[in-house]
Amino acid sequence: MEFGGITIEFLGHSGFVIRNGVVSVAIDPYNVSPSVEKVDYILITHGHSDHCSIKDIQHLSRKGTVVVAPADSQSTITRVTEIHMETIEQGDELDLGKLKVEAVPAYNVNKYRDKDKKIVFHPKNEGYLGYVIRFGTVVVYHAGDTDLIPEMQKLTGHGKHDRRFVALLPVSGTYVMDVEEAAEAAALLKPDLAIPMHYGAGVVGSREDADRFVQLCREKGIHA
Repeated sequence: MEFGGITIEFLGHSGFVIRNGVVSVAIDPYNVSPSVEKVDYILITHGHSDHCSIKDIQHLSRKGTVVVAPADSQSTITRVTEIHMETIEQGDELDLGKLKVEAVPAYNVNKYRDKDKKIVFHPKNEGYLGYVIRFGTVVVYHAGDTDLIPEMQKLTGHGKHDRRFVALLPVSGTYVMDVEEAAEAAALLKPDLAIPMHYGAGVVGSREDADRFVQLCREKGIHA
């Protein structure tokens, strides 16, 4: 998909490659096709194996590729040779020259691992991430594994001042927002383009979830 001078390729699950003719960025690559070309940067949202996949990082990286990740992913990523790793935490901003990256919170508020509803899949205190990535006048928000959280309110201004704003939002309902919650997040963020994720790689989620998200967004006047 081409949008605002960038090309967005969905890799399945929460994985994307974004290119603008100058720089190429992969986010959370998982079970990537061998045909996907290597990239300049790889962003990892957290250390779970369906987001921080050693074989996919190895496949997409080359000598000098910069891998940006939170501390919980370090032990995995250090197994990849000839890359440069940058650790990042919530609130950090990195100026990588051709790319500017901001780490934002991603966590669950109502997705639990236990029947007593005490242990969440992605606790707030673990510091899991979403990313705001600036490609010139295009801003891309990759929400990571998250529910609809209050911190998203701070992102609502990204589509102003001649910028284009793209939101990549999880929709599977397992570990992350369900379709209806994701559509609510899109309505809050008001992106120029909303794209569903967290489906399509045999982990959780379905194409039907993605299609329903697109339908709900369009009903709310959001391009998806």
